[in-house]
Amino acid sequence: MENLSNISTIKAILTKHGFTFSKSLGQNFLVNPSVCPRIAEQGGAKQGVGVIEVGTGIGVLTSELAQRADKVVAVEIDQRLLPVLEETLSDYHNIKIINQDILKVDLHKLIQEEFAGMQVVVCANLPYYITSPVIMYLLESRLPIDAVTVMVQKEAAIRICAQPGTRDVGAVSLAVRYFSEPHILFQVSRGSFMPAPNVDSCVIRLDIKKETPQNVLDEKLFFCLVKAAFSQRRKTLVNPVSGSLGVGKPQLKQLMEESGIKLTARAEELTMEQFIQLANGIAMLKK
Repeated sequence: MENLSNISTIKAILTKHGFTFSKSLGQNFLVNPSVCPRIAEQGGAKQGVGVIEVGTGIGVLTSELAQRADKVVAVEIDQRLLPVLEETLSDYHNIKIINQDILKVDLHKLIQEEFAGMQVVVCANLPYYITSPVIMYLLESRLPIDAVTVMVQKEAAIRICAQPGTRDVGAVSLAVRYFSEPHILFQVSRGSFMPAPNVDSCVIRLDIKKETPQNVLDEKLFFCLVKAAFSQRRKTLVNPVSGSLGVGKPQLKQLMEESGIKLTARAEELTMEQFIQLANGIAMLKK
């Protein structure tokens, strides 16, 4: 089907199927014709590659992915979109739609069954309310994938891709960098969507690391430390970390000094390596 980026065509298709946008699902469909080809190409859709798409909209990005990749498996939670997609994607025979919540899909099984012998990448246009849960689910699952390319609100993109030790960094920034190398690819204006949101968006790509940091003694404790440190980001580390992880303040201060961390430091000032050193010190204390 042609003109999937034409507003009149989209409205006609949606009206035909009685579809209305759901605020609870954060639905803003991408309609800018120049954006989806860029996402598909920079996201790694090409011959020999299988793509997992999270959220289809009316299939604008799905069709671009299918034109380039060997196969696309799109996971769409909204059952009302299935007849719409049946019409808009009827020209493609390398697309499979799964009507399910991405957070409930066994992605290891999906990859094994659908993409045998292929490289695999993930592409998604994520609503704000589910951005971090979906990204962390994809990363923490340790999937055999090369990259995750997602469209997110600009503010979220800046936070997700922030370098440790900078003002914009947060717990999600550290978690993302633990598993991947994040990059902001390009900005997308609010007018590229229907209905138009109140903010601009960015496309980011997370290149998955072959190995996570090998010097972490207790991964669960590391992430608990990061979460605790940023839970009260305006305060120095000692109080939130001591209370959350059950470490005495004198011991914690000693560990901080041994890790080269100032006692007045806030979470945003620490490097990834300092977080790892501090987490390892706490892990040794708890043995």
